[in-house]
Amino acid sequence: MPTPEREAQPQPQPPVPSAVSMKDLLAACAAATAVSTPPSEERQESGEPPASEERDAA
Repeated sequence: MPTPEREAQPQPQPPVPSAVSMKDLLAACAAATAVSTPPSEERQESGEPPASEERDAA
């Protein structure tokens, strides 16, 4: 005879495979870090134009 405690507990569900691969997750993380990181001080001191100016010149 089942006990009330067992009836109240939900059955564990098997893990669902993700639609996104680990490679895609890591690439998205790297891209987000690159976009959100301000330019380094070395680049500012060397007088190199920011990436947005490089794109306009191309």
